[in-house]
Amino acid sequence: MAFLLSEEGTGPGGFFVSLDSCCLAWRLGFWQGHLKGTRRTRRAGLAMRLSPDELIYWQYGFLKLNGTIAFTWALMLALTIGSALVTRKLSTDLTRSRWQNLLEIVVTGIEKQIEDVGLRHPRRYIGFLGTLFLFIALASLCTIIPGFEPPTGSLSTTAALALCVFVAVPMFGIEELGLSRYLKSYAEPTVIMLPFNIISELSRTLALAVRLFGNMMSGTMIVAILLTITPFIFPIVMSALGLLTGMVQAYIFSILAGVYIASATRARKPTPINSKAAS
Repeated sequence: MAFLLSEEGTGPGGFFVSLDSCCLAWRLGFWQGHLKGTRRTRRAGLAMRLSPDELIYWQYGFLKLNGTIAFTWALMLALTIGSALVTRKLSTDLTRSRWQNLLEIVVTGIEKQIEDVGLRHPRRYIGFLGTLFLFIALASLCTIIPGFEPPTGSLSTTAALALCVFVAVPMFGIEELGLSRYLKSYAEPTVIMLPFNIISELSRTLALAVRLFGNMMSGTMIVAILLTITPFIFPIVMSALGLLTGMVQAYIFSILAGVYIASATRARKPTPINSKAAS
């Protein structure tokens, strides 16, 4: 502004020079304020992370130990130790502990859901589908622990889970139908459907990964935003809602995986000759 009132600013072209100077001053002031706000946010510990991938614990060259890897291994360790402790004293008698009764209720419920999807032998698939459900559900429940960030909030984790489903579907399909019958199912009802069936396999894998990632990341972002605005009441309510959303997402992911496996293991029934003649 001092330059605008000087004699140099009143000469030919002085207006444009003054305008450029104002724009430059505005940009400098904006970035200074942005940097100060960023420093205050970091000092307050409120720096928003879109993914636990941004939380780096150790790095050597291109090798990184980020929050996603650390929290994923922590969940796997908790599931391994928990399953070993729960199943170490199982009883086949009528006298059973409360933990065993609770465990049997959970296992029976999962088997019932797998059977309702259309899989005839739920015991064959409960190891895979049950593990998916427990991992995603535990990742959501552990968000109540201070400092814990769910690894399902990272696209790399959800993509890995979706790839597990992508590999498991043909494995179960080949085991149930055989290699030749399973490959023929891609060309049903006509050969024209072959590229569309292949695209469907790839697109539903991508949909599994993006759906789970988007729902988990959005819940974390909403809680982080509310913490900066109203740090008392609303974050507690949204955290409880996030726990419910996480459990629902674990259920949906497992059910969709079961549906994909059921569609791969179910053979298409040939049309009877009598029905063709009657038509």
